[in-house]
Amino acid sequence: MIYRAISKMKKRLIFITYILLIYNLSSCGIYSFTGASIPPGAKTVSVEYFKNNAPIFNPTLSQELTEMLQNKLVSQTTLNLTDGKGDLQFKGQIVDYSVSPVGLLAGSETSAQNRLTIKVKVEFINEFEESSNFSETFTRYAEYPSSEILSSVEGSLVPEIIELITDDIFQKAVVNW
Repeated sequence: MIYRAISKMKKRLIFITYILLIYNLSSCGIYSFTGASIPPGAKTVSVEYFKNNAPIFNPTLSQELTEMLQNKLVSQTTLNLTDGKGDLQFKGQIVDYSVSPVGLLAGSETSAQNRLTIKVKVEFINEFEESSNFSETFTRYAEYPSSEILSSVEGSLVPEIIELITDDIFQKAVVNW
């Protein structure tokens, strides 16, 4: 009987400790359950329009990249998007949008796959933690059969690549694992 009472008390104590730990982690504004680690005083984020300076021009790429990064930052942090200079700032440009052959077919000089590559140069400024600032180029790609033309697969590949790039940018800027 006494053993059961002690066991119940231990369970309650563990449960209460767990609840307090979750409350403290989420209420201090430093950690969120998406893994974002935001400085306590940071309230705003700004994302400048990413210019497309790639040799091959995709007319919607700049808008898609800018909006996807903005949406990710707003939906996965407690930061508010601002048009001005945010506490966290993202600027950059698309520096490459290219297609290259990969993997030759056996006994042929024809490629089995093509690779669509997008490179984005990003400058990140953290007004609260200068050591977090960076300037880096993020590169991602997707492959598609060489029997397909780019315009037929571009509509599905570009969002996929942009999502990977925005995840990389987000991880580098606000996830400190």
